[in-house]
Amino acid sequence: MNTLLHWLAEYGLGVAFLNVLAEQLGLPMPAYPVLIVTGALSVDGRYPATGLLAAAVAASLAADLAWYLGGRRFGSRVLRMVCRISISPDSCVRQTESLFARWGVWSLLVAKFIPGFGTVATALAGNMRLRLPAFVAADALGAALYAGVAIVLGMKFHAAVDDVIAALESLGRFGIVALAVALALFIGGKWWQRERLLRELRSTRITVPELERLIGSSTPPAIIDVRSEASRERDGAIPGALAWSLHADDAAGAPELPHDVDVVVYCACPNEVSAARVARQLQRAGFKRVRPLHGGIDAWIAAGLPIERPAVAAAAA
Repeated sequence: MNTLLHWLAEYGLGVAFLNVLAEQLGLPMPAYPVLIVTGALSVDGRYPATGLLAAAVAASLAADLAWYLGGRRFGSRVLRMVCRISISPDSCVRQTESLFARWGVWSLLVAKFIPGFGTVATALAGNMRLRLPAFVAADALGAALYAGVAIVLGMKFHAAVDDVIAALESLGRFGIVALAVALALFIGGKWWQRERLLRELRSTRITVPELERLIGSSTPPAIIDVRSEASRERDGAIPGALAWSLHADDAAGAPELPHDVDVVVYCACPNEVSAARVARQLQRAGFKRVRPLHGGIDAWIAAGLPIERPAVAAAAA
């Protein structure tokens, strides 16, 4: 434990930089605990708090610029990759696009405080061709707020943080084990939430061939598109789909349909996170048969099936 404290005391700026960089790149390495501890150590003059803040902001910008440039160069493929590899069940393109539609570039100021939003938001900013100077300015301010809150908390409660460090130090190697177990539990909890959601999806979702057959039957289903307007204009929609960009966690504003009709919900997330959540909300609202589409709009397009575009987008094309 003394070695760990020595590293934090001597190399706190570097440790904070690497930790924030890893977190913003999408690795399950929470940076807040390290920022709080290093913030507390800065009170003792180990290193300046301003230097610690600068290191954290620089790490955030380095990672976020990588995602921004990836989103600008590869578009939706990067967004789908973020959703697919994230262990957070909250990572989703639709909810991020909805926040962008409402707040614009200013959403980057709070992006890092919202679970599952930060990495998707930076890639989406590139995909939406947000101007680089505007992105850098907003992202740097957001990173400063995010890291600054943790550092100030560490400085404000440095006595309590010192007590915790002293307690862990007294445990020797067991203190390091306790920290490792805490990190493992954090990662395991996120992974379990994600796997539980995916397990539920596998038992209820409908595949593209099944949907195609259902559309051609005597009782075609109602199809609900829960993506943002920007996604519908960019990628098109399944013919006849009803647009419903959900903002609230309820079924208010849902299309008026008989509750006994088959309903298929789809989104742009590889794991159908948004579709699954909307399906649950519709079920709570009284709809009997609601299923998310496996693979969402990407699976439909990959199957070579027709899409239609909103009238505005078609006129502009």
